[in-house]
Amino acid sequence: MDGHDSQDSKQSSADMTVFVQNLLQQMQSRFQTMSDTIVTKIDEMGNRVNELEQSINELKAEMGVDGSPSPLPPSKLNSDEEKKEDGSA
Repeated sequence: MDGHDSQDSKQSSADMTVFVQNLLQQMQSRFQTMSDTIVTKIDEMGNRVNELEQSINELKAEMGVDGSPSPLPPSKLNSDEEKKEDGSA
């Protein structure tokens, strides 16, 4: 009987080892897929930010702004904001 129990125990341990190895391989594969997806999305986001920055710079150049302050004087901006708040705009 002891020999039979020992064999069942060895087989059970082998089965458990194979199960755990397969589970770890599946987890590693899923983590790798998620990691690749995240890196791809970050790269895409970086490209979109660069394109947006380039578009903003092109618009500034077209307007002739190039980093200068707002074309409207502050008093003009404040009066426009007050009109919007009053509803008279």
